[in-house]
Amino acid sequence: MRNTSTTVLVVDDEPRSLEAIQRVLADEFEVICAGNAREAEAVLEGELVQILLCDQRMPGESGVTFLKRARERWPDTIRLIISGYTDSDDIIDGVNKAGIYRYITKPWNPEELVACMHECANLWRLQHEIGEVSMEAKPASGMLQKVVSDKRRIERSKFGFDRLIHLEGSPVAEAIALARRAADYDISVLITGASGTGKELLARAIHHESARAERPFVVENCGALPDDLLESELFGCKKGAFTGAYQDRIGLFELADSGTIFLDEIGETSPAFQVKLLRVLQEGEIRPLGAHRTRKVNVRVIAATNRDLAAEVAAGRFRRDLYYRVAAFPIHMPALKDRNGDIAAIASRVLTQVNQAFGRQVSGFHPITLELMSAYTWPGNVRELHNEIQRMVVLSPDNNPLQETLLSPSIRTGTYPLSAYGEQSASGRQLKDTVAAIEKAAIEASLERNGGNISHTADELGLSRVGLRSKMDRYQLRRDTDDEHD
Repeated sequence: MRNTSTTVLVVDDEPRSLEAIQRVLADEFEVICAGNAREAEAVLEGELVQILLCDQRMPGESGVTFLKRARERWPDTIRLIISGYTDSDDIIDGVNKAGIYRYITKPWNPEELVACMHECANLWRLQHEIGEVSMEAKPASGMLQKVVSDKRRIERSKFGFDRLIHLEGSPVAEAIALARRAADYDISVLITGASGTGKELLARAIHHESARAERPFVVENCGALPDDLLESELFGCKKGAFTGAYQDRIGLFELADSGTIFLDEIGETSPAFQVKLLRVLQEGEIRPLGAHRTRKVNVRVIAATNRDLAAEVAAGRFRRDLYYRVAAFPIHMPALKDRNGDIAAIASRVLTQVNQAFGRQVSGFHPITLELMSAYTWPGNVRELHNEIQRMVVLSPDNNPLQETLLSPSIRTGTYPLSAYGEQSASGRQLKDTVAAIEKAAIEASLERNGGNISHTADELGLSRVGLRSKMDRYQLRRDTDDEHD
């Protein structure tokens, strides 16, 4: 498969050499050719280049000299030198001063060259995933140090505890206070709470306020993958370990070495996988799929779940020993309905973010809008609030506050399907009527969230399309989309 996300810039003054390299790499990479350093610099000025492959012997300027200069201006680009000469001084000079990743000798082997490009592409991806600016462990210049320093300062301002908006006395204040204490110590943290309450945001804040702040923070949703793929994702794999393993893969635990890994929805893992995860946490070592040797890793684990893990342990669905490993320091994130005093402040911050993202200038909220939003139960928590504000901004003109008429019907009426229908039943309504009212409201709310899309609504409610249409007909709910094209 062609890797169109990786661009290789080949610099060589010999057209036949350029043509040969391009022919070998073009099936799998975007390849740009340059005949000299001046042409190569012009390309680097206007293109994002992941890999720079340069011939050593060129008229006017050697490859090493050019790569030294390229290192200063484009430190992210992975640099390689290729030459038919085995001048050891040039090799040493290139590795030490130009930050050259690999020296390739002529004549080169086509398969080995392609494999090397894949390795470099993977390295470029990994160093960007973990937030590193350069392939060197230590910045080689004052300019590079400033870039790294600025990046870290931005990361702290973006993910620190100050980003968790709350008023004095808010239930979330206790969670933040506990998280601040946990950040100072290398202890495993388990964050509990409903989906959309900000568990990942709290985990990032803990990491960025900890001694590991300058190291990687990586995230994995344990409920998103089956066991075999999750194992490969977390622990890595060797080429050929399973069908589709076309090359060695570095796992997230190894990527997070010296940093933090956030295991979201850990309660969704199977008992079989829990055994493997427990070993990693106990021994501090991983064994990639297909490998014979283990590798030591030093990783802090922050886990999260929307389940009651203690109840899962009692039911035999979650290992007790793993529970005590990940829940050394439990923190609970309250639902948005339990902190409605924070809604106005959170909404204001979200509106600022949405205005910036959409290039809009919506000027706040009408008082009635905020009143209705504060009274709503927000079963989807902050995530639902964010989506609602995005929707209203799209519908609203600039330089106007968001009117209450733009709110979803469920928020305007306060009748989310999972709200307190028990009160209606207690007032004399028959059980079947109460159930019907709940079902109708659930379908209405799901249709609203999915923009009237029948397929998405049916999936969300666990119904077939035919079953959903039947219920919509029964409750006389209007269809706004063409069933054949939704």
